Amino acid sequence: MAKKKPRPRRSFTPEFKTEIVELCRRGDRSVGQVAKDFDLTETAVRLWVAQAETDAGEREGLTSSERAEPAELRRENRRLREDVEVLKRATAFFATETR
Repeated sequence: MAKKKPRPRRSFTPEFKTEIVELCRRGDRSVGQVAKDFDLTETAVRLWVAQAETDAGEREGLTSSERAEPAELRRENRRLREDVEVLKRATAFFATETR
């Protein structure tokens, strides 16, 4: 029995995702049919629809902006820690130079 090769990870623009969600919400086609028509996984399309519902306030959960905020804060925190480390080294260097 041959194993299926894993599909390479793809990324999609927010506009494309919005278009797919609108197709699903119209009700003309099922989520499965939309996924098949656009060569997408049904799971991904369902997640996009659920996130769109959350962002619109129709469903409980974290909105897209609320999900992005912790990652942004972690990046900023990492950058600030690096800045502090550089300043500590510079302070130590100049402290030894002035003696």
